[in-house]
Amino acid sequence: MKRSACLLALCLTVLGADTIGIASAGAAPAPAALAVGAASEPAAPPPGSVMQVASRGTSVPVYAVWNEHAVATLVLFSGGNGGYGKIGADGWPSSQNFLIRSAKLFAAQPVNVVLVGLAPDLRELDGRARIGERHAQDNQAIFKMLKARSPAPLWLLGTSMGSISVASAAIRDSVVGDLAGIVLSSSVTAYRVEGAVPSQLLELIRVPVLVVHHQRDACKICAPHEAQYLAARLLNAPVKKVVLVDGGGQPSGDACGALDYHGYIGMEQQVVDLMTAWLRRPAD
Repeated sequence: MKRSACLLALCLTVLGADTIGIASAGAAPAPAALAVGAASEPAAPPPGSVMQVASRGTSVPVYAVWNEHAVATLVLFSGGNGGYGKIGADGWPSSQNFLIRSAKLFAAQPVNVVLVGLAPDLRELDGRARIGERHAQDNQAIFKMLKARSPAPLWLLGTSMGSISVASAAIRDSVVGDLAGIVLSSSVTAYRVEGAVPSQLLELIRVPVLVVHHQRDACKICAPHEAQYLAARLLNAPVKKVVLVDGGGQPSGDACGALDYHGYIGMEQQVVDLMTAWLRRPAD
């Protein structure tokens, strides 16, 4: 298959137990291959608005886009130091993080989309802060507000450093039971980073988990080959899948940046479609 065709068709080939990847150029799909159609071009959704969620005597800003026909509420945790950046002239957050710059693509689906901002006393979310009590309390306050606002099942999506926040929230949810499932993308796998996903108690996660990673991600703390083994640690997740994608192009910046393969540059629509299709019907 030519690479250009692969970018559009996103041919998925079963690689092994709980692991699938996008077939690279010249690879023939296996009989069990699953084809995802060409990226759709839905109408641009209207922008959302900023809400303040009370927590710990302060408040956490969230940017929310509501859909009266939502089949799920997606809570997006960005990488880096967290947050969603300033609101641009078009009414959308300005951060270039993969999840944040793809917010319009998520919002074009029948879902509520919520982008988590930064609490006044947590202006930088490093690994320690992301697994800490203050961030956990803020997240619980956000989840409580969202469940009161919409009956749609609650899904958490985190990319890069945001994967630390999401894994930690899902572990704590083993007691509370607020979540329907999680998606971890470009996960932090290096143990030298405090809170790295494989260093957490993943066996306590009891909701469906989708792990997505780019095969050409060259970020030294987010190795694709290490992401493949996360499923083996999810002993009590009822459904789990690891998807390695290949495609996109025109990378720029450093290897851990939002505009490199680490941030799915050039294939945002395809990855958004993959994630939303899976969380609507999780399957191994």
